Amino acid sequence: MTARTPEVQTKLPAVGTTIFTVMSALAVEKNAVNLGQGFPDFGCDPKLLQAVTDAMAAGHNQYPPMPGILPLRQAIASKIATLYGHSYDPQTEITITAGATQAIITAILAVVRPGDEVIVLEPCYDSYVPNIDLAGGKVVRVPLTPGTFRPDFDKIAAALTPRTRAIIINTPHNPSATVWTEAEMQRLEELLAPTDVLVISDEVYEHMVYTGARHESAARFPGLAARTFIVSSFGKTYHVTGWKVGYVAAPAPLTAEFRKVHQFNVFTVNTPMQHALASFMADPAPYLELPAFYQRKRDLFAEGLAKTRLKLLPSGGTYFQCVDISEVSDLNEADFCQWLTSEIGVAAIPLSAFYGDGFDQRVVRFCFAKKDETLHNALERLARL
Repeated sequence: MTARTPEVQTKLPAVGTTIFTVMSALAVEKNAVNLGQGFPDFGCDPKLLQAVTDAMAAGHNQYPPMPGILPLRQAIASKIATLYGHSYDPQTEITITAGATQAIITAILAVVRPGDEVIVLEPCYDSYVPNIDLAGGKVVRVPLTPGTFRPDFDKIAAALTPRTRAIIINTPHNPSATVWTEAEMQRLEELLAPTDVLVISDEVYEHMVYTGARHESAARFPGLAARTFIVSSFGKTYHVTGWKVGYVAAPAPLTAEFRKVHQFNVFTVNTPMQHALASFMADPAPYLELPAFYQRKRDLFAEGLAKTRLKLLPSGGTYFQCVDISEVSDLNEADFCQWLTSEIGVAAIPLSAFYGDGFDQRVVRFCFAKKDETLHNALERLARL
C-alpha cells in the first residue's frame, strides 16, 4: 500500500516564507553584514545570566503558575505604576507570555470572533494580519501617512464601523521608528470613547525613545487603559530576544478572557527565566539607561549614513533606521535589498514587506542593535553608495 498524506486546505493562503528569512539566508550566503532582522548581536548583562543559573540551582524548574510567577507580575505592576501612573493588579491584570508575538495572537483570539473587523495601521509588524485571519476576523487596513508615518485619524475614524472589534497600534513603531505623541494618544482616546472598540497596544520598544521624548503608553490615558491589552517584551528590553518572554497588562475582565486562551495555547512560560527577570527588575537602571545606550548607536550609525546618498528618515524610537533610496537606485525596495546584500554586503529590509499590497515608497529599514564594530563594518561597505 502506498502511503498518502491527506490534502489540507491552508488557513493562511497568503503566507509564505517571510522577507526576514529570505534576507537573513541571503546575508549568510553572501557573507553580508545582517542589519535586516531586528535582534542584537551582543550579549545581555552577565548578572541576568547569573540570575537564571541561581534560579535553576534553587530548584525553579517545574511549572510556574499559569499567569506567571507573582514576584515578576508584581515587579511589572510596580514599573508601570512608576513610569506611566496606572495601577494594575498583579493578581488579575498582568500575565506573563511566551514573548510579545504570543501575547498578540492570544489577545486577538480571546476577543475577535469570525466576521469581526480589526483595524491595522500599515506598515505593520508581520504577525498582526495572520493572527486576525486565524481568528476569523476581517482585516481593515488603514495606512499611516506616507513619509511621516504618523496616524491619520480621519482615515481611522472612517474605518470604524459597528463591526469593529479592535484596533492594533504600535509605538514606538516598527518598521518606521516613529513615536506617537501625547496629542495623538489623546486623539485616539477621544475617537474610541463612544465605541466598544478594544485596543491592542504593541509597546515592545517602550524603553527605546530618543532625544528627550517619552513613551506614551496606553496606560497613561484612562480612557485607553480601560480598553487596552498592553504588550511588552523582556527580550527587547534586556537583549535576550531568544528567551521569548513578554507580558500583557489589561483590565481584569479582558485579562480573564486573555488567560482562557493563554492557558490552552502555551499554558505557562519558562520558569527559571521568570525568576531571573523578577530578581533583575529590582534595579530599574538597565531599562532606564536603555534610551541613552541605543541613542548613541543610532547617532553613530546615522553619522556614517549621512556620508552616503541614502536619505535618513527620523528615528524617534525602536532600534531601526529607515532610509530613502531614491538618490541611490532606481530599483524597487525588494530588488534594492537583494542588490545591497549581494553587491555591497549589507542586508536591509524593504518597507513594502510591511504592507498588504506591497506599497513601495523607496524606503528600506536597517537595524542598529549591533556591536559598534558591526556598525562600523556595515558603514565601511555602505560608504560605496
